[in-house]
Amino acid sequence: AFFPVFVYPLKMSPLIEKISDHKDFKKLLRTRNNVLVLYSKSAAAAESSLRLLSSVAQEVKGRGTISWINCGDTESRKLCKKMKVDPNSKEKGVEFLHYKDGAFHTEYNRAVTLKSMVAFLKDPEGAPLWEEDPEAKDVVHVDSEKELRRLLKKEDKPLLMMFYAPWCGVCKRMMPSYQQAATELKGKYVLAGMNVYSAEFERIKEEYNVRGYPTICYFEKGKFLFHFENYGATAADIAEWLRNPQAPQPQAPETPWADEENVVYHLTDEDFDKFIKDHSSVLVMFHAPWCGHCKKMKPEYEKAAEFLHVASDSPGVLAAVDATVNKALAERYHISGFPTLKYFKDGEEKYTLPHLRTKKKIIDWLLNPEAPPPPEPAWEEKQTSIIHLAGEDFRESLKKKKHTLVMFYAPWCPHCKNAIPHFTTAAEVFKEDRKIAYAAVDCAKEQNHDLCKQEGVDGYPTFNYYNYGKFVEKYTGERGESGFTTFMRTLRERDHERVGKKKDEL
Repeated sequence: AFFPVFVYPLKMSPLIEKISDHKDFKKLLRTRNNVLVLYSKSAAAAESSLRLLSSVAQEVKGRGTISWINCGDTESRKLCKKMKVDPNSKEKGVEFLHYKDGAFHTEYNRAVTLKSMVAFLKDPEGAPLWEEDPEAKDVVHVDSEKELRRLLKKEDKPLLMMFYAPWCGVCKRMMPSYQQAATELKGKYVLAGMNVYSAEFERIKEEYNVRGYPTICYFEKGKFLFHFENYGATAADIAEWLRNPQAPQPQAPETPWADEENVVYHLTDEDFDKFIKDHSSVLVMFHAPWCGHCKKMKPEYEKAAEFLHVASDSPGVLAAVDATVNKALAERYHISGFPTLKYFKDGEEKYTLPHLRTKKKIIDWLLNPEAPPPPEPAWEEKQTSIIHLAGEDFRESLKKKKHTLVMFYAPWCPHCKNAIPHFTTAAEVFKEDRKIAYAAVDCAKEQNHDLCKQEGVDGYPTFNYYNYGKFVEKYTGERGESGFTTFMRTLRERDHERVGKKKDEL
């Protein structure tokens, strides 16, 4: 007897590429660098996944590709065998595999939801979303401004909201305590989280004074009352604070170093020149009250000063200048980072000494003062494919390139130092492409202060993407070479797709 085969009328987005031939699949991997493939044991097994993937494909259009291989039909079975994939062995008869830059990358084993799959395809090497952690099931995860407004309007219970960025180390360290507190306090309090790093949330950041991450806000009946600032809190600490929420106590102002008891000579704009003339050998530390490296070095500097103070044949004296107060001196000696150590001999500036950080090194060097090793050349002095921009030529330079990723940085910033080699390597990858540029702006330079402010830079590094000089979005992906190159490749893929469509239309 002949039984007709039932054909499933699959509703599938035209953006999903159905592949059955090995050559076609190889071509797909050769021409697309970010591909998620659904392998299914049959068309029926693929049905619900294809409905979901149709929405995913729409969200990642131009940035990622979705493909489907039905291992149940005769031709595709050969392809599945060749790729060593057997969806029959899977519980639901489907398997998701990811291919990157033409090769197998990883099995997709995160949540099979629109949000998780979109996040994965936008950043295949990024960490899973916070809400994917089963331990965070009692945290209310908010995705949009609309959701936030709705939550604040309807929620009667006291609410704690963590505004965070996915890359923020302090946020990651605090999340386990926060989600534990969410579970323990469920029913009495609401603990929520919202990733507001993206540029679309600027209004929320302004409204709740989000100047860094995490920023944790406490609400009662939808009204913001206080910030919670104990970022080292345990779940018990959070619970205790919620029982009696209070505004953060203002910190007592620190005593200026110059007002403390110590034997370092504290100099000002007024007395600096006379002191340098009166002392033949002087080491001066230019510092700022907020600078962590200065605070760390201060005890060593004081110990060295005490040793020199009592030494019978002292090789010199130690002085300090608060560069935030004595701005004329800071400007005269081009102080752009802290601490900066300068050595003066017989009234003249002789050396800048970045390597002296301990009592022993300071004293040993003063006993035998010699030129320090030559400093590492500044980023802009090196031969690279990075375009270094300044305020006056910024917009005009960007207008010449279709796609530009700009890194706004400060030379002293540790996160910037980590990102610079990766950003530079990514620029090398695209150096032959005349439509692409990787550029950098040193925000520590006075001439760039207004520019950095105007471009929305409120922390370092900040990465902005421009299209022919017009700001499009903040780059929030991984800060490694792969992240920077994938971002640009995706834009170029989108260009090529558009060109291809135009040719097809002709």
